[in-house]
Amino acid sequence: MTFNQFDIHSHIYFKDYDSDREQEIQKMKDANIGTISVGVDFETSKVCVDLAEKHSNLFACIGQHPGDLTQDSVFDSRLEELGNYPKVVAIGETGLDYFRMDPSDTALKSIQKTIFEYHIDLALSLDKPLMLHIRSSKGTMDAYLDALEILEHHSKTSGGKLKGNAHFFAGDTGILNRFLDIGFTVSFTGVITFTHDYDEFIANTPIDMIMVETDSPFLAPHPYRGQRNSPYYIDKVVERISEIKQLSLEETKKALLGNVFRVFGI
Repeated sequence: MTFNQFDIHSHIYFKDYDSDREQEIQKMKDANIGTISVGVDFETSKVCVDLAEKHSNLFACIGQHPGDLTQDSVFDSRLEELGNYPKVVAIGETGLDYFRMDPSDTALKSIQKTIFEYHIDLALSLDKPLMLHIRSSKGTMDAYLDALEILEHHSKTSGGKLKGNAHFFAGDTGILNRFLDIGFTVSFTGVITFTHDYDEFIANTPIDMIMVETDSPFLAPHPYRGQRNSPYYIDKVVERISEIKQLSLEETKKALLGNVFRVFGI
């Protein structure tokens, strides 16, 4: 189908949509809005694939969220087999999440790094981009710094073949530039419609390196703040990007869609 706008990160399979999921997807379809439904573990990744197979405006991202690891998390051929489905366009969300950890828990950090590298190897073997989830300890950039050290190494050893997007970017200027230097895009959510905290990052990032997302059902943009979010509201994020970049809305839409097609092969 032809897309007018695209939300690169949502969780349309969450229970928040159990009462009206099909209606919500149809509403998006009628508006030519697409989304990547992002798994947080093997089971939800399978659900994302199933939904994507059913709907022309849905695509899937499969992987294990670093903050949701359990002894039952899957890291074997089953995940690779799932990644071979044509509508799987990314691997993740994966990365490092130190936010709720004891900063001195080096063992858990080591486990997260090992699993992150597994996802990187999977992404390279399938020639698909990463969908990064990186959240640092409060008041620090520790997870970003550790993740970038790993990503920069793999970018170099892969001959620059590694690609991906830093979901819900919340780093600093130095972190931003390091992502851009390895060819990774950064994405922004509806939060930018009610705070100016991200304006500088958006203004200083080339439009061809920006993605937009809702992270639905979380973080609904103004004027829907406090309500359940939806990929249908992605237009509010696009409008704010347009304002900050001082570009026309049509020019902004065209550029953002081009980024999706380029990075995710949609």
